[in-house]
Amino acid sequence: MPLPKISEARELSDQQLDAEILAVKRQLFQLRLQKATRQLEKPHMFRHARHRLAQLLTVEGERKRAVATESEELGVRS
Repeated sequence: MPLPKISEARELSDQQLDAEILAVKRQLFQLRLQKATRQLEKPHMFRHARHRLAQLLTVEGERKRAVATESEELGVRS
């Protein structure tokens, strides 16, 4: 199973992005729980989930910085 592409994360709306971040964090919790109880069948899923979370958080940070930059530019122009 290939790792997800960041372009997919960039296509999400802000609400979808927040929901996806929460879903991946829950998935990581479930994977850790399965690992602790020795029920984990696919250990590679940790890498996929962490990679996806990093992508989503990167996109979220990019958007926040873009909004902050725009507001600073508008504040300077006023």
